[in-house]
Amino acid sequence: MRKSVPVNLHILAKDYVIACPEGEQDTLLASVQFLKEKVQKVRESGKVGSTERIVVISALNIIHEYLRYQDSQQHYNEEIINLEKKLTLALSKLSG
Repeated sequence: MRKSVPVNLHILAKDYVIACPEGEQDTLLASVQFLKEKVQKVRESGKVGSTERIVVISALNIIHEYLRYQDSQQHYNEEIINLEKKLTLALSKLSG
């Protein structure tokens, strides 16, 4: 089991200490920066008032982006499998 280390974070004017797996601090800090950027975009839209709503909308936007990315990756994976099948078939015809 990997050791956890405490990481101090400052998000939305609040301080947090998060237990983070050793060696993953940079990824956590990058995640925090990504979240801050998304929160800032939601704030700048001016359509959302409370901090709680800003965080919820930001989280939904992040999840939406992630799911769209996942769908596109699945599409590319299917395309690669189809190309592999075509290539295997073509190679078997050449060598057969």
